[in-house]
Amino acid sequence: MGRGRVQLKRIENKINRQVTFSKRRSGLLKKAHEISVLCDAEVALIVFSSKGKLFEFSTDSCMERILERYDRYLYSDKQLVGRDISQSENWVLEHAKLKARVEVLERNKKNFMGEELDSLSLKELQSLEVQLDAAIKSIRSRKNQVMFESISQLQKKDKALREQNNQLLKKIKERGTIMAREDQPQFQASNSSSTLPTPYSTSNRNGFAERVDGANPGNPPSLNEPNPLFPAWMIRPTNE
Repeated sequence: MGRGRVQLKRIENKINRQVTFSKRRSGLLKKAHEISVLCDAEVALIVFSSKGKLFEFSTDSCMERILERYDRYLYSDKQLVGRDISQSENWVLEHAKLKARVEVLERNKKNFMGEELDSLSLKELQSLEVQLDAAIKSIRSRKNQVMFESISQLQKKDKALREQNNQLLKKIKERGTIMAREDQPQFQASNSSSTLPTPYSTSNRNGFAERVDGANPGNPPSLNEPNPLFPAWMIRPTNE
């Protein structure tokens, strides 16, 4: 089994802390030497123990030369960024203010959600209650407004659909009237062509109608036959 993960916190046992310091210090010096050899880098390492004992490592024989070089670079960097120091300080102050404000807002949000109320006093709880009541009233007012607007829109749509429906019905009625007018002359013509002429269309001098269909031309009809021009009670028998 491999070694477990070491929790990064101060070792309370003094002996274990000293042993760990010696091991880690040796490993750190070894890593500094390796990186200086492998990467051809100038490395300076300074370690002070808890008792104030100094441990150092440098790739150069003189530690002071590396430190002087570090001071030069540090001074040049300060000259370059010296103009922005005041602005950086302002940004630091602004960041602190914003961070504090965010913390206050997060705490208020939790309080509005009913969390972390134990640290609030009676006055703060009453103020929170008043704020919640005002928020509920505002929410209800907005909800009613949205509902009324939705109902109004639906009523407008219903009115528009009714008007459209009435227009369609009107067009259908007009179309039906036009079609009826167009079909009426054809119906009258078909009725007039389907009627048959009467067999007696002319009358002779004796007052009897003559046949025009050519069955018995010039001969009066028989008295026994029904006469469509005279009713039965007007016709008397000839033998009387």
